[in-house]
Amino acid sequence: MQRKSSAFMHHKNESQSMPEYAKIPIYTEIDSNTKRIRLDLGESDDVVIRMVCYEHTEKAAAAIIYVDGMSDSAIINQYLTDVLIGNMRGISLRNNETTKDHYDGPALLARELLIGIGSIQTVTEFGSLYTSLLSGEAIIVLDGSDFAYCADIRQWKGREIGESSNQTSIRGPRESFNETLRTNTALVRRKIKDPRLWLETYAIGSATQTDVTMMYINGVAKPSVIEMTRSRLQSIEIDSILDSGYIEELIEDGKYSLFPTVYNTELPDNVAAQLLEGKVAILVDGTPNALLVPTQMITFFQSPEDYYQRSVYASLLRLLRFIGFFISLLFPSLYIAITTFHRDMLPAPLLISLAAQREGVPFPAFVEATIMEVTFEILREAGLRMPKATGQAVSVVGTLVIGQAAVEAGIVSAAMVIVVAVTAISTFTIPAYSMSIPIRILRFLFMIVAASFGLLGIFMAIFVLLLHLCALRSFGEPYLSPISPYREVEMQDSLLRMPRWLMFRRSETTVGRGKERLRKHG
Repeated sequence: MQRKSSAFMHHKNESQSMPEYAKIPIYTEIDSNTKRIRLDLGESDDVVIRMVCYEHTEKAAAAIIYVDGMSDSAIINQYLTDVLIGNMRGISLRNNETTKDHYDGPALLARELLIGIGSIQTVTEFGSLYTSLLSGEAIIVLDGSDFAYCADIRQWKGREIGESSNQTSIRGPRESFNETLRTNTALVRRKIKDPRLWLETYAIGSATQTDVTMMYINGVAKPSVIEMTRSRLQSIEIDSILDSGYIEELIEDGKYSLFPTVYNTELPDNVAAQLLEGKVAILVDGTPNALLVPTQMITFFQSPEDYYQRSVYASLLRLLRFIGFFISLLFPSLYIAITTFHRDMLPAPLLISLAAQREGVPFPAFVEATIMEVTFEILREAGLRMPKATGQAVSVVGTLVIGQAAVEAGIVSAAMVIVVAVTAISTFTIPAYSMSIPIRILRFLFMIVAASFGLLGIFMAIFVLLLHLCALRSFGEPYLSPISPYREVEMQDSLLRMPRWLMFRRSETTVGRGKERLRKHG
């Protein structure tokens, strides 16, 4: 694991952007160090400083500094207090002489005693000291030493590993990520026991110093993708990272595109599967979502559950998702175009039925559809923001009551209610929520084009959309691959999922070496 705490602070003027204490070396006097720490941290009452004095004197030999609630109090009280302090008090001041042996004694003894804790690092500057301290590590400052020890005894309460509420599956692992970075990386390592799974951890954000870990399988992921991901992470200059969404927005391609070029998931098995396909995963401390790059549009229609059941079932379900995608994108605009410009395309009985329903409706089809779509979006957003116990009931009951009342009042037709309802249900067939958002936005654009130009406008909009998707890239890889450009090997797991015994090679788009997936089967 590689840790770079300050590699991201490449500002034009470091003296203005970096705190004044960042490069100040640690003093040799304990009192000066503790005074400086108290001053820089604003006398915060959650920062605990415990002093250890020499035997039979009041002169401080060492100081233990930690943040209450972020460090393991059991280790501090039982190990550092009983063992470390007891041995440090055994060192006499020897007539108050300040010789080199006196300075080296506490440092060497502390080093030997702290080995039992685990990860121990030394810091020589206050900037690194504060980064470790505010990350939950315990700091041991020693008399006469111009450095400090950082003991990694971080521990804070986090959410238990549970089932994902956003990405559910009937068959397959149910565990999902939580907000603790090391728990998340352990969940992935539990599934991929390969020494080629490498991690690089960086601290991003001048104020938050958030740990961001990049994971990849060396020899499987493309070196160019690894380097591009590393370069984009290192080029981030920001004061805070509070969620993986910050990272996603700062490193994605097509920043003005509606379509996501970074895939996010809460499922460790999904991350493990895509790492084995040559992707690079980015995990952020404090968030249960992992980012995966590069990604293709086809990935957002694939579910981890597709690989846990027979290929026939998975292929049928995947086809249903694509049908739901086209319905949710085009159904309202097709209804508007046909009922406004192309009535002769409808059978006579259906045309008469629609005309009878719209006889008392005072609005054109476009206004009618816009009213219903906006109303449904409001109800959906309200259902998400309300408490879980009432949110779903309010959204369902509200939709039924408002739809029925609108039809009886003659504001909308019954056919329009059916169109909007089918469109909304089709949106939920897409496994990735980040892909459903651009579809909901494009739906309104297609409705405007359909109301202006009819079917010709819809076909023109589709053509423009395809051109945009063909030009889009995700970390240098084509967004529409394997359809455009066409890649025969990858088509085995795109629109359909072929049987596993036919999928013997990995993707050519993302894999550098080690392309064989299946060498032998019964």
